[in-house]
Amino acid sequence: MSDPHSTDIAKAAKSAFEQSQLLSAEERIRALQEIQSELAALKDDILAANQEDLKAAEEEVKAGRMSESLLKRLDLNKGDKWDSMLQGISDVASLPDPTGKLTYASELDDNLELYRISCPIGVLLIIFEARPEVVVNIAALAIKSGNAAILKGGKESNRTADLLARAISSGLSKTALPPTYIQTIQTRSEVASLLALDQYIDLVIPRGSNSLVRNIQNNTRIPVMGHADGLCSVYLDESADLQKAIRVVVDSKTDYPSACNSTETLIVHESLLSTIWPAVGKALLAAGVKLLCDPSTLLAISSLTPQPSNFQTHVSPSDASSYAIEHLDLTLSVVALPSLSAAMEFINQHSSHHTDCIVTESESAASAFCRGIDSAGTFVNASTRFADGFRYGFGTEVGISTGKIHARGPVGLEGLVIYKYVLRSKGADGHIAGEFGTGAGKKQFKHKPIEGTSLPF
Repeated sequence: MSDPHSTDIAKAAKSAFEQSQLLSAEERIRALQEIQSELAALKDDILAANQEDLKAAEEEVKAGRMSESLLKRLDLNKGDKWDSMLQGISDVASLPDPTGKLTYASELDDNLELYRISCPIGVLLIIFEARPEVVVNIAALAIKSGNAAILKGGKESNRTADLLARAISSGLSKTALPPTYIQTIQTRSEVASLLALDQYIDLVIPRGSNSLVRNIQNNTRIPVMGHADGLCSVYLDESADLQKAIRVVVDSKTDYPSACNSTETLIVHESLLSTIWPAVGKALLAAGVKLLCDPSTLLAISSLTPQPSNFQTHVSPSDASSYAIEHLDLTLSVVALPSLSAAMEFINQHSSHHTDCIVTESESAASAFCRGIDSAGTFVNASTRFADGFRYGFGTEVGISTGKIHARGPVGLEGLVIYKYVLRSKGADGHIAGEFGTGAGKKQFKHKPIEGTSLPF
């Protein structure tokens, strides 16, 4: 049963979506520019609020109620995160409008034309953990793609998210878009209520743990685009180049260990146990990575001479559960397998179907890997950290879908539109279906492609 407050939020979002459909693409771009200006003006206040969230989160980590990886995702002032967030708005604004694209045109009969045209999904309910910049990323994508959105971040970023939401609302107020086009909520009870409102909400996008995604899928009739675990793997093929192997594996694990596109499992071809694997293992240990090794890789790396200074603290045996864990820190599970086919079978059984990589000099092995691995991303000689909407040129992303619906992998603007069919009769008397069929005097459909046409209106 939904509470009245949540129903009001959902109704307002649906109304805002419907009101916005006749607005121009230029007005949506202007809204993004206004939001970017508001965020820049409130930078000091937002970062101060973020520091308060960080201090509170540090206490939660000390008390054992929050993971260190979640804490790292919370800091909005780390590195270039703030500038990247603002740049993401500009990047999204400059992308082609994903709506109103003609993807199919057919002449069914003289003066009867069918068109398939991209259009927004409607109202999005997006639930995510920790990373406050996601509020801005998703708002930008929703606005550009013509979707209204209700956003729920983790409680650990409430202070930051509240100010980000204020900036977004202030920016919207200076445009023709309704102020309720982007709304934020802060409690789990609101989420539970909104999940029952399938008459107003069109798609739920959860970003977080596998348990979060499964819980939402089991408690709503609304379609769910899941962004779950990032259990990514790198496979070192028997033809792997040493330098490529070291660079790709170390970057995949250490560039940002708490990200969902960080590698969690390294698979080594058995022929590399005495050659490439010890060198890769040494490089990983030098980067502070803890290795959970199966018997073969453990024996091989134990022969390193001289033994790395952190060998005793950073190398230990793995167990069966090691290969089903999203570590989200500087820990890597390692296993040796006898063939490419065995590696592919292992990945398909253990991965979360996010992103998996092969390091190889064999074109046939690369081809087989990319065709045979059932994941949203299959990479050759490239770090799994490239699996990202910004790096793909999507401006930013609403999440990375590991499912098999209309959008897969990093979900940018194109993942936030669907399509509608427009049928237009230009006949003097219109067209009726009863005139077509197989009997005497019935008309036959032409189904002739319409070349080089523009939108019908």
